[in-house]
Amino acid sequence: MEITEVHIRLLTGEGAGDKLRGFCSITLDDDYVIRDLKVIEGPGGLFVAMPSRKVAKRCGHGLCRAKNHLGARFCNACGSRLSPERAPQDQRGRLRLHVDIAHPINPRARQKIHDRVVEEFRREVKRSRREGYVFANQDDVDELNWGDGSMAGDEIPGKELEGGAS
Repeated sequence: MEITEVHIRLLTGEGAGDKLRGFCSITLDDDYVIRDLKVIEGPGGLFVAMPSRKVAKRCGHGLCRAKNHLGARFCNACGSRLSPERAPQDQRGRLRLHVDIAHPINPRARQKIHDRVVEEFRREVKRSRREGYVFANQDDVDELNWGDGSMAGDEIPGKELEGGAS
């Protein structure tokens, strides 16, 4: 696996948290992009957290089966009070409120990602200290414009098989 691109977006001003220092996206082998990695300042230095989502559990009130994140006190669909004891725990007894969307499956890959992201993060911090530096605006998946036809339905392999076409 080769990390062929790393894009860092430093947090500044109101966006900067106590520990969160920035976000990044990485490209693997010029083929696969992983977005929303977080660069966090921890007690042992910088840490790269993989993208994650909130764990959800279904409401069990009556016929309602709506999914609600584990921090919710009331169901988003029916408004019923949710049980606070519904969160799963890890081996150490901590609540599991988030799960990784993508993550390395071995320590070697994790270290490779960590080292490259931290290296690029430090370079971006140095660049940010120069006069005239403009903070990077990392693309947001929700704002991507697919108007170039690259995602048109007739170009998706196997699309011609849908709807009974032969």
